[in-house]
Amino acid sequence: MKTHTDSQTAGPDLQSYEKIIVAFSGGKDSAACVLHLIEQGVDMTKVELWHHDIDGREGSQLMDWASTRAYCQRFADDLNLPLYFSWKVGGFEGEMLREDSLTQPIKFQKPDGTIGQVGGTRGKKSTRRMFPQVSADLSVRWCSAYLKVDVCAAAIRNDERFRGIRTLVLTGERAEESASRAKYATFEPDKADLRDGKKFQRHVDHWRPVHSWSEEEVWAIMERHRIQPAPAYRLGWGRLSCSACIFGSADQWASLAAINPDQVLKIADYEEEFGKTIHRTIPVLDLVSKGSVYEMDEEVIKLALGHDYHEPVKLPEGEKWELPSGAFGDNAGPC
Repeated sequence: MKTHTDSQTAGPDLQSYEKIIVAFSGGKDSAACVLHLIEQGVDMTKVELWHHDIDGREGSQLMDWASTRAYCQRFADDLNLPLYFSWKVGGFEGEMLREDSLTQPIKFQKPDGTIGQVGGTRGKKSTRRMFPQVSADLSVRWCSAYLKVDVCAAAIRNDERFRGIRTLVLTGERAEESASRAKYATFEPDKADLRDGKKFQRHVDHWRPVHSWSEEEVWAIMERHRIQPAPAYRLGWGRLSCSACIFGSADQWASLAAINPDQVLKIADYEEEFGKTIHRTIPVLDLVSKGSVYEMDEEVIKLALGHDYHEPVKLPEGEKWELPSGAFGDNAGPC
């Protein structure tokens, strides 16, 4: 496998930042961001992993893989890094069901163990009652904006520990994924930046270190560091997005229906209730019928659908690392 050269990954002066935040989904690209920092010789005591819980913490299990939160925690533990969780109250399902009401607050963990909260008290009441649209426009593909991008920015803006210091935020978008993502800036001021503030300054930059990387290079760094990919990749998925991602292919929906039929049926029920499909043109059960089920290992299925992750993420020396079946397959990725 290829490795990425330093000349191909020109970026910021990593030594100039007091804090480095990696938006960590548990997927291969965000993992590659972390591993790239290690290979660049960064002082890893400056690094924090932030995971945005898509389904929130109030009991909904509509969209995400049950194992994702635990996998992220095990990754952080195995690499001796702090991990902080943040989420929109009510998660994806709560925001989707919003009717003539304000959007819910955002909550975020702090290093001292407290939970910060912001938002949910001002603005205009509105109604969604539909799934996000399959679009590059984040105003209508609201899941990315409301449950990830805005959550991260709000947590930084409302935590005083980021005032008066230089902070770098890393995300794992790659140009290879889509024509829209190819246009993303590799390095720019973050949404939470306030470097020219009058009362105080908050310098926050945003870096996409793997933006120019190929998928082959991403898997290569995972192999070099002996990182076991999240269960979804080992089941056949090409990306660790939500298990019920709006971009899901027919094969992914068929495979999900085979291992977690109740989740798919709940999506179908909402389609009927809203009068709009998750895919916008094809009902989810039609997608299921058109797809082919992946060949999946029963033990990995249990791991993917469980809330505990009992395997090491950083494999012990001597244990063979294997490319997962989802690698170089059907990514069904973002616009």
